[in-house]
Amino acid sequence: MTQPATTLVDHLTDWLPRQRWFAAKGRDIAHLTVAQSVTLRTEEPQAELLVLAVEFDDGGPTENYQVLVGRRTTLPAELEHVTIGTVGKQVAYDGVWDSELSAELLAALAGGEQRDWLRFTPEPGAEIPLGLHGRVLGVEQSNTSIAFGEQLLLKLFRKVEAGVNPDLELHRALREVGSQEVAGVRGAIEGTLGGEPAVFGVLQEFAAGSAEGWPMALISIRDLLAEADLRADEVGGDFAGESFRLGKTVAVAHRELVTALGTDTMSPSVLAQGMRDRLDRALLIVPDLAELVRPLRAAFDEVGELTEPIVTQRIHGDLHLGQTLRTTHGWLLIDFEGEPARPLAQRRGMEPALRDVAAMLRSFDYAAYHQLAEWGVWAVESGEHEQDTQMVWRADEWTTRNRSAFCDGYADCADSDPRDSQVLLTALELDKAVYETVYETRNRPSWLQVPLRSLRRLLKG
Repeated sequence: MTQPATTLVDHLTDWLPRQRWFAAKGRDIAHLTVAQSVTLRTEEPQAELLVLAVEFDDGGPTENYQVLVGRRTTLPAELEHVTIGTVGKQVAYDGVWDSELSAELLAALAGGEQRDWLRFTPEPGAEIPLGLHGRVLGVEQSNTSIAFGEQLLLKLFRKVEAGVNPDLELHRALREVGSQEVAGVRGAIEGTLGGEPAVFGVLQEFAAGSAEGWPMALISIRDLLAEADLRADEVGGDFAGESFRLGKTVAVAHRELVTALGTDTMSPSVLAQGMRDRLDRALLIVPDLAELVRPLRAAFDEVGELTEPIVTQRIHGDLHLGQTLRTTHGWLLIDFEGEPARPLAQRRGMEPALRDVAAMLRSFDYAAYHQLAEWGVWAVESGEHEQDTQMVWRADEWTTRNRSAFCDGYADCADSDPRDSQVLLTALELDKAVYETVYETRNRPSWLQVPLRSLRRLLKG
């Protein structure tokens, strides 16, 4: 009996959950369909942009994912690792890795083309040179970025939602006020999703020769841990100066966002209730949080007891060392999408500026404790095994020094010192760490001890 031909949808159903940018790790797919499609290229290599609607066994909301599907009769060896599956006489693959197809996207942006429901929109007065070779950068978790030479970077949003994407919105707002803290926007891939406006990609200037903050911090930590007798300020790879400059950059960006988009206020009780609600949802996913519920609630209750309204504004929303680039001129902030697990409407909301500060403080913790986790070194307050308290002490020294330097830099360019609002800052940091426990449980279980350790330390004061 002849077996039925495998369809592209069957292949995509198997392929999609294995992609690192798939946001629903640990959830079983009940049904996958092609919600929208548009043909971008008819000659080989053929290209079609698909929006996949994914329904789940747990009954949660449907999620939409963007895939540029390329098709070739014979797949070159360098593209075999992105094979989706064989359909008829052709091989389907993830087309963003094909420089011929990525060049098609760049040409469409330069020409301001429209393909059915998809629009390629250059920014006013922007130059978009052609003939540049595209290469995928392998550093992102939730999106895919294609560098064109040393000039341009096209970020394609893998998970797409209807509405204004804050990454494009905030970059455009910062451009209007002449910000030097972000890379300039050159264009966008926009269109509709289910009949509503949506953003599918952003073209920006590429910060060639820049270094990402995360690996810079890891090198600094390794330098310190390799020196048995030197303090953090005596090691050649001391990061505190960069942390200070990064704090200044974040403060300036916050000031520019206020200039561009204004401020609002929030009731402390509303903010505290949001923290408690997120904790309740996290408890359903992370059983290890149960031992910390009482002190966490107490910290959030303290916020609710504050008497003055909390000033809010548009912020980065998911700030960490991996969202920063060190150039020859200073630091740049990238990826203004906000926390990927939060709904789009929430990511576009006004928040306390201290939420970004707390997130960066968490990132310094992450850098140090991640390194210890990689080496199997832990000193967990709950009584679990302790291997090398000297290394833990030195990692804590690095963290404390860089957290302090960042706050010093921020205070240097802001109206106040973040540490003057310690109740709010600590609660926001705890709230972020709770979020991290959920993320790690779903995506990187081996990292779960990093936020759990931080929670225990913060709650001990």
